[in-house]
Amino acid sequence: MSTLIMILGWVCVLALGALLGKLISKLRLPAILGWLIAGMIFGPFGLKIMSQDLMDHQFYIVITNWMQVAFGLMLGTELVWRKIREFGRALMATTLTQSLGTFAVVSAAFMIIFRMENVPVFLGLIMGSIALATAPAPALSIVREFHTRGPVTDTLLPMAVLDDVVGIVVFFSVNAAAAHIFSGTSSSAALIPVMLLLPVAEGILPGVVCGKALRKLHGKKGVLFCLLSGITASYLLCWGVHTFVAPMVPENYMMTGVVFSTVFSNMVSDVELEQITSYYSPVLGLALLISIVNLGAPLDFHLILGSGIYTLVYIVARAAGKYFGARIGSTATKMPRTVQKYLGFTLLPHSGVSLVFTGIACATLAGYPELVQILRGTIAAAAVVNEIIAVIAAREGFRLAGEIRK
Repeated sequence: MSTLIMILGWVCVLALGALLGKLISKLRLPAILGWLIAGMIFGPFGLKIMSQDLMDHQFYIVITNWMQVAFGLMLGTELVWRKIREFGRALMATTLTQSLGTFAVVSAAFMIIFRMENVPVFLGLIMGSIALATAPAPALSIVREFHTRGPVTDTLLPMAVLDDVVGIVVFFSVNAAAAHIFSGTSSSAALIPVMLLLPVAEGILPGVVCGKALRKLHGKKGVLFCLLSGITASYLLCWGVHTFVAPMVPENYMMTGVVFSTVFSNMVSDVELEQITSYYSPVLGLALLISIVNLGAPLDFHLILGSGIYTLVYIVARAAGKYFGARIGSTATKMPRTVQKYLGFTLLPHSGVSLVFTGIACATLAGYPELVQILRGTIAAAAVVNEIIAVIAAREGFRLAGEIRK
């Protein structure tokens, strides 16, 4: 299949995804459901219009990675110190209770099951370390679509960043221990600080340059040119560092975009930042559409038919860990009542991060195909089922909190 035909097919899928999202929204459900379903229907496990060849093609990888930097701006523009200092300590505490709580609940559930079935119980810790991470793109698309405003939204956006940090530390620590136990080799625990600091280094310089320029620019064209140039510079820095300097460290394009936008957002006034984000809104919409369709494409919906007790346990245990962990942390730190009751619902989206972590864990367990089969089958089936449920639950959480605006 020629590159041009693959590109045209991809564009058609994006258009159909946008249309399906509009139809879904008529039912008062998030448009993101339409985008996810379009990715699954037309992806490699469906009609193959978005074939695996397309998704492995270099131009597709470049565009989707650039878009990860681009939608990172939605998170970064919320990490303004004057906005988050009110809930700073409470935010950190609640992030830890919901993340580590999810890790503990999922790990304990599977360790008990695996002990009864004579499966190595350490696999339960791997399950838990994959479960704790939250995929920010689905929740962010709901925030944007329904114009949510309020304590739950203000807590969720910075928490999505902190959750990613905790997820990296826990997962790669567990994965390093798994490499030692199952293969007798040392792994990447020493690289964890590098993985956390590299996105900071990659995003700071473009952020400072962009921030200085934005304080002098006021026209829409100039602001957009500055932002797109900064996104591209951040992407190129991230790509260059991980290609030529640190190829052993996984890229985190979204976090690089978060750092880039956090820097310039703290350099401009609130009025200027609001104007900047309004100009950027169409680019963000396209970035989210491409990212969500890309999120749905690798999900094999055929796995739903073969999913068993492991998948059910994973979904229920993860949901319980997220909801009650968030509730315990926010209650203990006296966060607003709506945050205590409904934040947990908005933390359920998961699949993109889970599939990345699963791929890394399966490579670590390559010498144990029976464990790889359990891990890959459980997470893949849970990703399909959970993502649809989680999107609806997240939207319901915002509605119950009274933060959805017409």
